[in-house]
Amino acid sequence: VIAAYAALLNSFTFTVQIVVRSKRKDITNYIKYLDEAQRKIKNPKLTYIAEDYKRFIKESIRKKNVLSKKFYVIIPFTSLELGVVKSFASVLTRKGPLPFSKSYVIKKAVIALYPKRDHLTRQAGRLDIVLRQLKSDELVDLFYEIYNPEPPAKKPEFEELEENTGGKQVVAQAK
Repeated sequence: VIAAYAALLNSFTFTVQIVVRSKRKDITNYIKYLDEAQRKIKNPKLTYIAEDYKRFIKESIRKKNVLSKKFYVIIPFTSLELGVVKSFASVLTRKGPLPFSKSYVIKKAVIALYPKRDHLTRQAGRLDIVLRQLKSDELVDLFYEIYNPEPPAKKPEFEELEENTGGKQVVAQAK
């Protein structure tokens, strides 16, 4: 794995940015799901196993932060890839936008970016990593989430309540 990762990094002939997004997971809905599933179980041994699993999950959450991680690989496209002379002249004079039509920019971007994307996908495949290009709506959602973050999720603290329904049953509830 390390050799394949080194080969991936060494194969780049272009700039790449790797962004790792970490978010704290809220498992309240998962605990509710486990409660519902446990109520449907008829076998007492399976009920005990489900209860033990729930206890394990709660203890894990108490001891550690549970994070979801998403990795994004960004391949930039610069104005220099449009043509050095005109791009360089427009940067020096700072007369506003580049002197290229939108269709020309898109055509050049496709020519420059697709081979890089395909190379990156092949090299990541050697590591058994599946890369996929984000669609427009996924990019919009990602940027919205980046620039409008939700307040950080609080680490849930669980209290255990006893209910008498024929016998003692321990039910977890978030404080």
